[in-house]
Amino acid sequence: MDDEARAFGPGPARLQGPHRRSPWDWRRPEVRAHDGLRRHDGRSRTYAALDLGTNNCRLLVARPTHDSFRVVDAFSRIIRLGEGVSASGVLSEAAIVRALDALGVCRDKMMNRTVTRARLIATEACRAAANGPAFLARVREQVGIELEIVDRETEALLAATGCTPLMDPQVNSVLLFDIGGGSSELVRLGRSAPAEGGPPVPTIEAWASLPVGVVTLAERHGGIAVDRALFETMIAEVAVFVERFAARHGGPQAPMHMLGTSGTVTTICGVHLRLPRYDRRQVDGCWMHEAEVTAVVEQLLAMSYEDRVANACIGRERADLVLAGCAILEAIRRAFPCARLRIADRGLREGILVQLMREDGVWTGAPRPAP
Repeated sequence: MDDEARAFGPGPARLQGPHRRSPWDWRRPEVRAHDGLRRHDGRSRTYAALDLGTNNCRLLVARPTHDSFRVVDAFSRIIRLGEGVSASGVLSEAAIVRALDALGVCRDKMMNRTVTRARLIATEACRAAANGPAFLARVREQVGIELEIVDRETEALLAATGCTPLMDPQVNSVLLFDIGGGSSELVRLGRSAPAEGGPPVPTIEAWASLPVGVVTLAERHGGIAVDRALFETMIAEVAVFVERFAARHGGPQAPMHMLGTSGTVTTICGVHLRLPRYDRRQVDGCWMHEAEVTAVVEQLLAMSYEDRVANACIGRERADLVLAGCAILEAIRRAFPCARLRIADRGLREGILVQLMREDGVWTGAPRPAP
């Protein structure tokens, strides 16, 4: 979605040489958090959110609107930072080089857009790898930005904050899931709390982080040739974790619909819609019925690896991961039967932007004072 401007609402350069300096110092957290408040007022600020995950590096740059925000620049690249971490325990040099290259593009985009407030996070791959801190130091020295490794609770909260606008306001309960590369989050959401301004505030009733994602699952079981027996084996592995959460937070008050955010569900939706090429505008906010989800999963299972590569909504970068993602999804669907699933092509980055703007009072005019 590079350079695609879009609104956030309820509906649908290579790294070379020493880094250039930003208009403000990316290495000083206190400046990163508050300098923009002193130099810019309200909606003239430009915000950035970066999510460095196990599989993807994603950036959004946005400016506030009267009740939400508008994306003015974006970047997304599959880098597979966590490739091999489950076996080796460390980030590989090849994965690190891919990440540094992508982060250099993100740095340049933030500088070119004169970003005044940002939060740049890293998730499971950096949490799990023994050389995660060394990698962050290398990013600081070679790229000139400071990444923050967030814990799983923060990851779940940010996903909920980013996706809450897609919750059906008529229901009392929703199960949000975020299928990642190295971990997957489950969040039980209640009816959204009233907001003084901006997007709705999530009401988190329960959450869990599962130690399994599409990269880790595909590496353990293989993602190229997946037959029915192997698919069921993957589902069974994930079900052990999902059922623990369901035992506490399922039952009579079962969610009235699901809300899914990840490459897995957006891919499923793109295949369902038979898109000639992936189109976020048609996917984000799309509703799918249970039978439609099942039909796409069966279709993907019947495809060869070459067929998946040739599909415009899958491609070579996801062809060996999509069935691992479907197995995680199936484990969740079996534990939490729901007739409706809403697809979210949004998540952590949108949650970061909402949190930053809410802290600055851009929708209420009452910014949090600097410490």
